[in-house]
Amino acid sequence: MRITGYRTLATVHDWGRPIGDANGAVNSGKTSVPIVVLTTDTGLEGVGLGSLEGIDVVFPALDGQDPRAVVALYDRMLAWVFKRGHAGSVFGAIGALDMALWDLKAKAAEQPLWRLLGARDHVVPAYASGLDGPLGDEELGRLHKQFAERGLRAVKLKGGLDVAADLRRLDLVSAVYQEQTGHTPALLLDANESWSRKEAVRHIRRIEEHVDLAWVEEPVRRWDVDGLALVTQSVKAAVATGENLTGLEQFRPLLAANAVDVVQTGSVWGITHFLRVASLAHAFDLPISPVGYDGNPLGHAAAVVPNHLSIEIQDLTAPAGITADQEIVDGHLVLGESPGLGYTVDEDAIARLSEAADWGNNAGPHVRPDRAGRRLVGKPAIRP
Repeated sequence: MRITGYRTLATVHDWGRPIGDANGAVNSGKTSVPIVVLTTDTGLEGVGLGSLEGIDVVFPALDGQDPRAVVALYDRMLAWVFKRGHAGSVFGAIGALDMALWDLKAKAAEQPLWRLLGARDHVVPAYASGLDGPLGDEELGRLHKQFAERGLRAVKLKGGLDVAADLRRLDLVSAVYQEQTGHTPALLLDANESWSRKEAVRHIRRIEEHVDLAWVEEPVRRWDVDGLALVTQSVKAAVATGENLTGLEQFRPLLAANAVDVVQTGSVWGITHFLRVASLAHAFDLPISPVGYDGNPLGHAAAVVPNHLSIEIQDLTAPAGITADQEIVDGHLVLGESPGLGYTVDEDAIARLSEAADWGNNAGPHVRPDRAGRRLVGKPAIRP
């Protein structure tokens, strides 16, 4: 089997609500989902989700190769961009192609990926996370009632801008889950790198006077080893981080400095990246938790690593034209028996889409606000 080419397309995920965090929001609730399809001389095709930027630069590393040599091809892609670097969107393109390679390898073996990787079970612990920063209390309650109805017993809220608002929202969702499941949920708070070190400690400590936080996510900048270490030493909650880190070289300093308690990876970075970071975390006796993405592609890899904690579920619907052989049952992601990742892509349906999608442009959560990390003395007055 040889790789002969690729094609790209993009579909739309309509979340049915505004989504966002402390940095901004996508008020339309419609986001773009890039897709890459690897083709082979046997007719088998592999599907990957993630960044398409730089994919034309990376693909020559795969052209004409046997896709079943996934791990070697992953390293070949990294080597292909040795001089220009593999961070950012290029790393995302490598992750999307890597995902498609694993999909192909499992399809060639006529097995679901979780079984090919060696997992004993296809049931993966999960937690709820609705990217719910922009939601008012009523809409927040309705959203998490849907998650609670699926048996999820841990919930992550977006926060970090106002202690009183965070406490109110944490109490609200805790009551929703208790009513629906009969259990007090594990509560998680995600600040998305919006605090300085002291802002983080003050904010978290004030919340911990009233609420038992299981973890706080990305309290300071992703690369701030000393800052993350300070936070984890200063609060009771575990510190979770890693979703925006690329390459083992970025994780190593955090683990060596005891600056992280729950190691995370971003789903769009690919299967091989997750497996390697999981092994690194396991060497430090740390749990790993993949951040959610459309179709939950890392669920298959999470099923096989011994230190997996819980996978993030961001939504209960799929993007237009994509069907995933999986379901959320009794608080778990249950993977199906379809070969590969279990994705079915209806390219005709995607081609017929006419609605636009983005990440909120300049006001979206992917743009760091001017005052992020500089709110210690409150919001400055607006000068006339």
